[in-house]
Amino acid sequence: MSKAIDESVGIQPTLEGGKQEDSWLLPADSDIKPVVSVVMPTLNEEAGIAECIERVETALSALQVPGEVVVSDSSTDRTPEIAESMGAIVVEPDKGGYGYAYQYAFDRVRGDYVVMGDADTTYDFEAIPRLLQPVLDDEADICMGSRLEGEIRDGSMPTLHQYVGNPLLTRFLNAFYDAGVSDAHSGFRVFSREALETLDLETDGMEFASEMIMDAGAKGLDIEEVPIVYHEREGEETLDSFQDGWRHVRFMLINAPGYLFSVPGLVTAALGGVLMLVAASGISIGGVSLGTHSMIAGSLLSIVGFQVVSLGVFATVASDPIRRPSDPVTDWLVEKFRLERSALAGVLMFGAGAGYALYLASRWVSSGFTRLPLFMADIIAFTAIVLGLQVVFSAFFMSTIASDRQ
Repeated sequence: MSKAIDESVGIQPTLEGGKQEDSWLLPADSDIKPVVSVVMPTLNEEAGIAECIERVETALSALQVPGEVVVSDSSTDRTPEIAESMGAIVVEPDKGGYGYAYQYAFDRVRGDYVVMGDADTTYDFEAIPRLLQPVLDDEADICMGSRLEGEIRDGSMPTLHQYVGNPLLTRFLNAFYDAGVSDAHSGFRVFSREALETLDLETDGMEFASEMIMDAGAKGLDIEEVPIVYHEREGEETLDSFQDGWRHVRFMLINAPGYLFSVPGLVTAALGGVLMLVAASGISIGGVSLGTHSMIAGSLLSIVGFQVVSLGVFATVASDPIRRPSDPVTDWLVEKFRLERSALAGVLMFGAGAGYALYLASRWVSSGFTRLPLFMADIIAFTAIVLGLQVVFSAFFMSTIASDRQ
């Protein structure tokens, strides 16, 4: 047993005769402070709750530390009665949601170390000591049980989840948030109270599992994994694969505006600018010269790219995302934004485009309406006009949302 646990147990009150209670699982009215708090969200889990609590008791006995089981229950079956009869503390969240059930329970736990896991027997809580050890040894702030690096028993996970859904979502999360995990959506996790208090957890739904890892990765918390066995569940499945999967993807994207908006927008705008430049210059590439259609495509790409980059800036300022954009353009726009300068830049761009368009129109008039201006020149002029207007109105909108955040 580690020094951290030894110190925690050493200050625990004892019962008459100097002995601990018969069970290391503490009831709600116990004067002994738990070292480990195990949190289980439940929605009609009467088939598996008893076995899960028994496994927690086995783990606490192996650790030789007092602990508590907090069941955050929204059931309509006998789950809460069974849990209470086995010594668990049952709390009832005042609204629904997987994430909210956890947050409601986290506010009420007393242990120095928190364990979270589902109450459907898919996770073996007897493995708590293995997940707890890296946290005790200060090797990790959060330790997760990895199903994909461990063993997935037959019938415990749909094939689509095992080979497509979970690996793909994990790759997304690692790419966007630098989490460096193999199984981002494993629900079996152990962390210190200090790590929990560092995280800003807000979501109520299934995306809560992603939010915890996303926020931990963005804040530089150390995450370790331990291979675990994933068992077949007891009771009926309560997840909606596609709906819950989409919620995870959506949450990851909207909290990474750099990947969702800034990078695609900058690439699009740069491609548009290059197309316009090459088409206007008459340079041939591989013996082929870009013409009017390429100029139109470049204009549209430039306008769309600018708009998408603007959305990235707006999202960064308005929502304070978990992963802020790190590209130099968006970072500069967010940090150095001034309404007056931005609006002036837009006015100057608009003025240049409008001035060039008037010049072209005057040449047309002076020719007696017989010599039309170069079509490519028209496109350049009106692209500048549109972008100038976008800059001006975007500057005022940016100023509005920025002031609302203050």
